[in-house]
Amino acid sequence: METLQTFKGKEKFMSVKEHLVKELGTLEEKQLYEIEEYITFLKFRSRFVLPKFNEKRIAQLYVEFAKEYQDLAEEGIADYTNSLTKEDEQ
Repeated sequence: METLQTFKGKEKFMSVKEHLVKELGTLEEKQLYEIEEYITFLKFRSRFVLPKFNEKRIAQLYVEFAKEYQDLAEEGIADYTNSLTKEDEQ
């Protein structure tokens, strides 16, 4: 990947790495420390592989089990209502 830089009216393509090295030379010590912390974070984060979810499959499963979940919820409501009634009677 390259970026286009203009210097004294001349255009030059630089790699992202070249561009970053150039920009790092213009930063103050405090800003460099922040960049160092961010790089450490990126390296740490890259060690973990996040699971990839198949959204189509999740949607299919949702549709497939929606009726079953609804039936279970309605059964549960009746039991819950009965237990509340018993509590009130005590």
